[in-house]
Amino acid sequence: MSKILTKREAIRDWAIARGGSPMLETVPDGTGERTLLQITFGQHALNADNNEGPDRIGGFELVDWDQWFSVLESEKLAIKVNDEVPGALDNEFEFTPR
Repeated sequence: MSKILTKREAIRDWAIARGGSPMLETVPDGTGERTLLQITFGQHALNADNNEGPDRIGGFELVDWDQWFSVLESEKLAIKVNDEVPGALDNEFEFTPR
């Protein structure tokens, strides 16, 4: 069974509980640019404040949650996650229209 998260706090809490960090990538889109959303999990080496590693994975760049939510909301998206399984934190998700 799955559920759809639309509220900022619920999405952020879900991702952070799983070691998630928000990422964006800007790519060409024929007539302009398009911003892609992603959440990366368990990437402790991406902590820029402690200079433990790079701020980029492929073309994606770590951003703050406000930047990420701005894109999510402008695209009118939510995230669909699996219901909790006792004793496990599943980090599988997909973007879905609101």
